[in-house]
Amino acid sequence: MAQAAAAVAERPGGISARQRSGSDFAPLLRAVKTQGLLDRRTGWYARGIAVNAAALVAVGAGLFAIGHTWWVLLLAPVFSVLCARTAFIGHDAGHSQITDNRAVARLIGLVHGNLLLGMSVSWWNDKHNRHHANPNHTEKDPDVAADILVFTAWQARPRAGFRRWLTRHQAWLFFPLTLLQGIAMKVYGFRDLRRQSRRERAVEGPLLVVHLVGYVTLLLAAMPLGHALAFAALHQALFGLHLGMAFAPNHKGMEMPDPDGERWGHLKRQVLTSRNIRGGALTDWFLGGLNYQIEHHLFPSMPRPHLRLAQPLVRAHCHAVGMSYAETGLVDSYRQVLRHMHEVGEPLRALRVE
Repeated sequence: MAQAAAAVAERPGGISARQRSGSDFAPLLRAVKTQGLLDRRTGWYARGIAVNAAALVAVGAGLFAIGHTWWVLLLAPVFSVLCARTAFIGHDAGHSQITDNRAVARLIGLVHGNLLLGMSVSWWNDKHNRHHANPNHTEKDPDVAADILVFTAWQARPRAGFRRWLTRHQAWLFFPLTLLQGIAMKVYGFRDLRRQSRRERAVEGPLLVVHLVGYVTLLLAAMPLGHALAFAALHQALFGLHLGMAFAPNHKGMEMPDPDGERWGHLKRQVLTSRNIRGGALTDWFLGGLNYQIEHHLFPSMPRPHLRLAQPLVRAHCHAVGMSYAETGLVDSYRQVLRHMHEVGEPLRALRVE
């Protein structure tokens, strides 16, 4: 692997020539394919899915064992982490990282998304695929569309009323708002049923209902109503926070293509808009491999355990073609995100509120 990375780095002249005649991404793609990094890791995922399922069952048993006491709230953080693991599995299935069989991948997504999390796979895949196609593009990426939060001064300028107040304080509100993300994803899924085809809706709708009924039934069967309400609130809030902590560092505060400017090529579009997070095995686990955001965006179908192996190749290639490669620590990534959110809201804070 080190030799392959060095080979990419040592041929800047050859790569530049290819840039003039074709895609600057093609040499990197060939290097990655040569190393077998796009090959599926079915066994790795099968073990991960089995371990996650067993852990979810164990937590369920724990709810019944201590549900009559307030000690049951200690299981809420554990449950939230396992739900985040479940979401990461669904994410990887949607990218065909687990299998290239579309029917099997959809089944894995439906089980881990709709059934276990109450999150519509069709809603997520539609939104997420548009994000991957044009990351940080204000007119094409739904993740940076002006909504509760805004990501550019142009988006902030016309805000009025309560939304104006949100924008002025969005840096402070960013992480508190992620506490609602788990609930919001469920709501978005039900709303998206209207967009889906009749065939999709016939499968996804019932699974979302089964999840909701099953979740409520599980909690009420395992513990008194007061305990159940407290547990659900804590679990859903921590689940949303975990997802927010995993997704927030990836693109916010990075370059944003000019909607009226030239269209960027694949390498530039994915690398300059993405940020990697340094760390070891714990970081990889906690962020579900999304800390290798640059590699993931360049190769969405690459299995999660191969992303760290591809990193030296990608970094060397970016250096060879003179392209910046953003990588920072986890805490600093949040600092950069919040700084960007603060700067976007600055003009509204400077203006006198009428």
